[in-house]
Amino acid sequence: MIVDKTDLSILSMLQKDSKAKMKDIAEAIGMTITPVYERIKKLERNGILEKYTIQVNPKHLGYHLVAYCSVTLKEHSQKNLHLFEDGVQALQQVLECNHMSGSFDYLLKVVVKDMEDYQLFISNQLAALDNIGQVQSYFVMKSIKEKIFSCGDVIPEHR
Repeated sequence: MIVDKTDLSILSMLQKDSKAKMKDIAEAIGMTITPVYERIKKLERNGILEKYTIQVNPKHLGYHLVAYCSVTLKEHSQKNLHLFEDGVQALQQVLECNHMSGSFDYLLKVVVKDMEDYQLFISNQLAALDNIGQVQSYFVMKSIKEKIFSCGDVIPEHR
């Protein structure tokens, strides 16, 4: 699917307010409601618009410690990679898990209440996963920039 300037405008408005009314979007981009609705449904069907969500600040719920955790596995067979990845899915403290190139295998973004909570997470949950070789922790002292992918930065394709 080719995403044009109008699609990007719709996506950008929904990113700013996922509860935006169809009528307001249509007015803002100079269209009627029906074609806007059809475009949104097409974006959903093609997997470009995946979900409508909210963003919660974990600090306001008592989760003050953000850590990045590099994990190196002992063995790198497909089976062991899948076992680790499946195990990480069950860990609620892990917000992101990325398979990396370089000196370690995975980088996890972890959010917990405090250092004691992190220590319990490492020793009781992460270490309980099979095939863990090494874990290194990096603690966020100050978040400078945190952003989700923005449609406002995309240049539409022309064909």
